Amino acid sequence: MKPKTYTISDLAKEYDVTPRTIRFYEDQGLLTPTREGRQRVFSEGDYVRLRLILRGKRLGFSLSEAKEIIELYDLDSGGERQLTYFLEKIEQQRLNLQQQQEDIKAILQDLKSVEKRVKSALKGIPHK
Repeated sequence: MKPKTYTISDLAKEYDVTPRTIRFYEDQGLLTPTREGRQRVFSEGDYVRLRLILRGKRLGFSLSEAKEIIELYDLDSGGERQLTYFLEKIEQQRLNLQQQQEDIKAILQDLKSVEKRVKSALKGIPHK
């Protein structure tokens, strides 16, 4: 049975990204298609890697972090190193997002305070 392959158009449509995005990931060494003439042919592994890259981006990981996670995958160890590293990255990202959330809350509180002072100041200005 012949392994399933994908064209750049197949992947772009499947993951709702542009072919340019896929070529960029290829240039970064994240995807490794073969060539049939001038056409790129992506493997099932590339298909899964693209899914992992896009999921990592949604979770806030950089491309270099996504690449590290993908490269750590080791079939002999059942992916234990990859999963442990991924858990560490998830923890870091969660802490970063929690800090950003706290920062946003503080900024919103500051804006509310400034808004209240500005409204009060406006009330004190005689109307023309």
